[in-house]
Amino acid sequence: MNNLIKKISLMTMAAMASLSLLAQEVTVKGKVMDADNKLPLTGVTVIEKGSNRGTVTDMNGEFSIKTERGKRLQFSYVGYKTKEVKVKSEWIEVYLKPDKLLMEEVVVVAFGTQKKESMVGGVPLRSTIGYPAPPMPPFFRQEMNSEEYEAFKENRFVPVAKQPLSTFSLDVDAASYGNIRRMINQGQRPPKDAVRVEEMINYFSYAYPQPTDKHPVRIVTETTACPWNKQHQLMRIGVKAKEIPTETLPSSNFVFLIDVSGSMYDANKLPLVKASLKLLVNNLRESDRVAIVAYAGAAGEVLPSTEGTDKQKILDALEGLQAGGSTAGAAGIQLAYDIAEKNFVKEGNNRVILCTDGDFNVGVSSRDGLESLIEAKRKSGIFLTVLGYGMGNYKDDRLQTLAQTGNGNHAYVDNLQEANRVLVNEFGSTMYTVAKDVKIQVEFNPAFVNAYRLIGYESRLLEDEDFNDDLKDAGELGPGHTVTALYEIVPVGVEAPTGSVDPLKYQVTEKSAPKTKLTDSKELLTVKLRYKNPDEERSNLLEVPVLASSVKANASPEMKFVMAVAMFGQLLRDSDYKGDATYSQVVDLARQGLEEDPHGYRREFIRLVEATRQLDK
Repeated sequence: MNNLIKKISLMTMAAMASLSLLAQEVTVKGKVMDADNKLPLTGVTVIEKGSNRGTVTDMNGEFSIKTERGKRLQFSYVGYKTKEVKVKSEWIEVYLKPDKLLMEEVVVVAFGTQKKESMVGGVPLRSTIGYPAPPMPPFFRQEMNSEEYEAFKENRFVPVAKQPLSTFSLDVDAASYGNIRRMINQGQRPPKDAVRVEEMINYFSYAYPQPTDKHPVRIVTETTACPWNKQHQLMRIGVKAKEIPTETLPSSNFVFLIDVSGSMYDANKLPLVKASLKLLVNNLRESDRVAIVAYAGAAGEVLPSTEGTDKQKILDALEGLQAGGSTAGAAGIQLAYDIAEKNFVKEGNNRVILCTDGDFNVGVSSRDGLESLIEAKRKSGIFLTVLGYGMGNYKDDRLQTLAQTGNGNHAYVDNLQEANRVLVNEFGSTMYTVAKDVKIQVEFNPAFVNAYRLIGYESRLLEDEDFNDDLKDAGELGPGHTVTALYEIVPVGVEAPTGSVDPLKYQVTEKSAPKTKLTDSKELLTVKLRYKNPDEERSNLLEVPVLASSVKANASPEMKFVMAVAMFGQLLRDSDYKGDATYSQVVDLARQGLEEDPHGYRREFIRLVEATRQLDK
């Protein structure tokens, strides 16, 4: 009997020890990869099922999470099938399969429609910073979609005989692409006015050659047949800014201006802002400084200007921010510029970084009012970076106005992966300036060009006289930045879709008017560019002629990718000029342009096009 009791006791102790071992907390590390090409996936959400524990994968697809043996981890990523893995060891390799039926089934959520598979354990996938989204207050859950976009009409074909010059401000913003990607990934077709084709094209970097002379920028061009209208030609103007090693960049005086109003409560707003800025803080140098200003019903200084080496102090100040209250954005802007001016670094990089959904509702809040406020600050030598967050009440039009007026740039951050792109991978080009007030003017030769159309840049058009006016504000370029513009060209001999007007009664008719004599130039057109050095107010001029004989029968791989993005943008806008464009053509051209894709952004673009095709069925 005693032996039996001893055996039962030993078995019980062994079972308890086994259970104790099973429940022991362990740190599990691993790597998440694409099942097809074995490439690492950045920004994958890793959550312990049934708990609030979570993390995201880094740029190498790796993660680390505290959990228990026997628990199940869920791996979720937009565009891929969610996968569950039981914890059996302290190292896990996970391969996610692309979800080809990604957009077929959607459910209604607070701000529109969302894919069922983009829900993790009942929690929307918009919680992309590694833990489930906190429950939204009742007043916020009931809010209807109130996003705002500036309405605009796309550029038309212009006859060269009447208007041989085309002038615009070079645009380095890329917010539109990130924003429409967010909508498509939620199963929504973006509104037309959210689609700015030039921002979609300029989301991607291109391998343009660096400047080799005294100028900080270089112009390259390429002309080929237009894929959506074979009778037309397509010309690409590429501009490359000189690269500067990060360690030799000038000292920075940053002011983080953070919206902490009630509208920033959701997990893809203030919590994602904090996670984003932590990435930037981790890359600060000893010579850099950061101050933090927060605004809700009023504005206040959260952290005085602090050395970049005191990272923990900066991180602690960020972590303490909480959302609540109304939105006095103008007061925050005023205070942020005052602090930036107080700590101004001569010959350094002085910049306000605004993080908001743009929903200003206290004090100056109209677009005109905000524009006037920023204009008054523009001459201070302080630049502006605008980072947009969130959905449902996102005010894209206001943020675009702020960025364009404030010598700055505008990006939309929908997840930690995008924050890493803007604030780490492209830190120099986003946060520094090597050329300001950059303008382009193209003169077309009527001997070869009947008409032309600038694709995109509708909000950046300038009067021809503005090109030589050094008082006229224009765009900025950061080190290593590439910017691209496209013209669709109607050659002489091809009818241009420019429309017609009735003959004039009170002016000399064309038949009796003297004809303008053309030169015998063999040039198709001339591209001119003006820029200023960041600390100067007089512009410099570059000029590049393009020969009519330079039109290529076969486009380069990069040109094919640019054409694919432009075609996709015109399909999303249902453009009057989309011609024969199809999603199949977009995918085919994009696949031929995958040579330069170190971070996988171009492959992600193809997945986005395929998902949109499913939405349109």
